[in-house]
Amino acid sequence: MSKVQEIISRYQSISLKEMDGVALMNRTDTKYLMSVSQLESVLEEVANHYRILDIKGVRSNHYQSQYYDTPDYYFYRRHHSGKQNRLKIRKRMYVESNLTFLEVKFKSNKGRTEKDRTKLDGLTPDLSIENENYIHETSHFEEHLEPKLMNLFERITLVDQALPERITIDLNLSFVVNDKTVDIPDLVIIEAKQERQNRHSVFLQALKRRLIRPESMSKYCLGIALLTDQKSNMFKEKIRTIKSLTHGSFIYH
Repeated sequence: MSKVQEIISRYQSISLKEMDGVALMNRTDTKYLMSVSQLESVLEEVANHYRILDIKGVRSNHYQSQYYDTPDYYFYRRHHSGKQNRLKIRKRMYVESNLTFLEVKFKSNKGRTEKDRTKLDGLTPDLSIENENYIHETSHFEEHLEPKLMNLFERITLVDQALPERITIDLNLSFVVNDKTVDIPDLVIIEAKQERQNRHSVFLQALKRRLIRPESMSKYCLGIALLTDQKSNMFKEKIRTIKSLTHGSFIYH
């Protein structure tokens, strides 16, 4: 058992049904980057303040995400150019709970994230007519979309015992584009999901004491920047930060 798994085994649990009360489909998201060793100390420190999502005895749950974009990478290029009011479209499979959703996420220039989703029978790469209609209805985006990137990772979900806050902790990340794959096993992506930004949360205070500052990083954009020839100048500094955090542990195969 890894050190992270040993630590989270001591947390009080929360079920998927109990977590419905903090779904936070309209929220603020704040991201942070760290290494696995940094994560271990934070998890130790905040253990008495959070419950952990437990699905069938599994506390580090497996996710698979298929991202979609236009043939010329409109969503990626918009993010790369620093445009606000960004759209993200993906299918996501929650492996342990055997649930798959088509998800449409919109991030406004006010820093808020709104998510619409509809349940699917399973994770397939192509978009059906029904999928396309749902995307059109919820986002009003009507250009042709195609599968661009598969992302696999494990997620630990913490729920604050007092505040409407969820902390998602993504680790063991892999990115796949066609026949190319890159694994970043020592990278951890933290996301604080709150009704409104609250820097006084116990978890975020623990990050602040370690001088870990917010870092905007899209997993979709990271994978595209690492595995395709799309322009990535605006992400190079972020990639250097990740390489420094993980001691360059990018595994291509």
